[in-house]
Amino acid sequence: MLYGYGGYILRINLESGRIKREKSDPAYMLKVIGGRGLNATRMHEELRRDVEPLSPENMLMLAVGPLTGTLLPASAYTTISGKSPLTGILGDSAAGGHFGPELKQAGYDQVIITGRSKEPCYLLITNDNVELRDASHLWGQDIWKTTAAIRKELGDNAAQIAAIGPAGENLVKFATVACNNSRMFGRTGMGCLFGSKNLKAVVIRGKGRIKVADSLKYAELCRKLEQDILTHPEYSQRNQMGSTMLMTALNNIGILPTNHFQKGVCDYVDQISGETLEKKYKVKNKACFNCNIHCSRYFVTDGYEGEGPEYETLCSYTSRIGNNDLNFALKATTFLNRMGLDSLSSGETIGWATECIERGLLSKDDFDGLDFKWGNTPVIEKILDMIVYRKGIGNAFAEGTRSLARRFGKGTDKYAFHIKGLDMICGDPRGIKAFGLTYAIASRGGDHLRAEPFFELTQLYDEAERRWGIREIADRLAVKGKAILVEYTERLALLTDCMTMCKNIGLSMDVMNPDFASQLLIAGTGLRFTPEQVNNALRGIIERDRLMNIDFGITASDDTLPYRFVHEPLTDGASKGHTVPIEQMVQEYYKAKGWNEQGIPQRPVEK
Repeated sequence: MLYGYGGYILRINLESGRIKREKSDPAYMLKVIGGRGLNATRMHEELRRDVEPLSPENMLMLAVGPLTGTLLPASAYTTISGKSPLTGILGDSAAGGHFGPELKQAGYDQVIITGRSKEPCYLLITNDNVELRDASHLWGQDIWKTTAAIRKELGDNAAQIAAIGPAGENLVKFATVACNNSRMFGRTGMGCLFGSKNLKAVVIRGKGRIKVADSLKYAELCRKLEQDILTHPEYSQRNQMGSTMLMTALNNIGILPTNHFQKGVCDYVDQISGETLEKKYKVKNKACFNCNIHCSRYFVTDGYEGEGPEYETLCSYTSRIGNNDLNFALKATTFLNRMGLDSLSSGETIGWATECIERGLLSKDDFDGLDFKWGNTPVIEKILDMIVYRKGIGNAFAEGTRSLARRFGKGTDKYAFHIKGLDMICGDPRGIKAFGLTYAIASRGGDHLRAEPFFELTQLYDEAERRWGIREIADRLAVKGKAILVEYTERLALLTDCMTMCKNIGLSMDVMNPDFASQLLIAGTGLRFTPEQVNNALRGIIERDRLMNIDFGITASDDTLPYRFVHEPLTDGASKGHTVPIEQMVQEYYKAKGWNEQGIPQRPVEK
């Protein structure tokens, strides 16, 4: 018996209607662990490199980890992967909630979808019963209405649904997929990939049981992890505000993106902070499957309610675009969640347009008369609707910031803050050097979640020396040792993605490491996941990702940051005067990986 895992891989061709079940191979799982590693490796092995992202031949994969849906705290995540419509390289996105555990209970570790349905459809999986159902009546509906309609149709309010909204149907390149209405697969355009296949939703109802190999040992390890979480010094703050606690924290150290990264300090942060959101609008906490932090928040405001927002959405629709109206940011959150639109990429298009007008590079005449100014909420509201339905200039915005800058030229690319086509997150790298390196080398583009080297923010100098022999690693403004930190946390971030555990807990709270994960994996699966085996698997996945991206056209010149962060020092706050020496840091990272100066892995990668 294959413990921990669901036991099967499900393949569906939407064009032919062919459905095939394969047994999960224990030897293969030792190489990939699960989750993101399973998807990425399958993509590396099976996807033709010249496939167009929106073609029927592109793969759309959903995967969970070996311990998803068990006693492991926050083991709720699912990863969706494919060649990104937005970037043209490796794309994936993860979300929590309850969808992943349901997929595992249905008996599956991975679902691989190819082809394109002739008509809108949704995929229904109920253990051994797998069928494609007509979704013509759902096409055009937002995510919340779609979820409610499918549950009513099935007569089952416990069905777990990952669905797209109109943005995905209209092939907006940064469209999202949502489960539980507000848990977003937000990045790299996986919602667009759903839409390109005429796939409105994946619906799961699992009625099986998940068994672990050594239940007593596994329960003991999970109890230890629970205690580590409950006794963590940040537990209360994370419970109250979730990731929105970062608004004040990042402002205090001068790296809160304000007016499109022109400043790192926001004068009105108290009006838009996580503390204000918690005090004025939060009505209850919510949690993903088996999580003891309950960090998500449900809000009610004037005419709107919903779940969230997380930090990236809150910042994207407040300080990053010069908006001091928290109520509007909550309204935008609801709209984005219902329509299925990535807050980071949509927010960056708005910030780019506003700065380009401010600098006189473009005018409102270039944007159908929309006069982008900082905090001009009527214009922001209008462009979002235009993006979702690809109306007027919204059609160009729907292609993403990189495409916009190429379309207009005139030096506007200097203010398009993306890396490898993926728009940057809301943390100014000039004051967090290891994060800057992470953005530059991340395999899916301008992203912190590929490593999230939080340790540089801790100022735990003795601990840094104990772990890595370099005290400066605990100093966010230092450069020394940051490549070593990123190489380590890159493996740890991948580990949590393979186990499909929440990174905010496993990585950012520093409660997971390869040695402890090895114990969990052995007790959970019964397979020989020694620390050496785990680390070898992680290194192999990272190198296969790199080789695949090289095949997609990525070179060392793409491992960089936008001009501002390298050449323009921050002008205010606790990080004033800083830039990122990114070329030096990238070369140090390549050296730490054992890659050559062009960023090409040198050792044979296991097939």
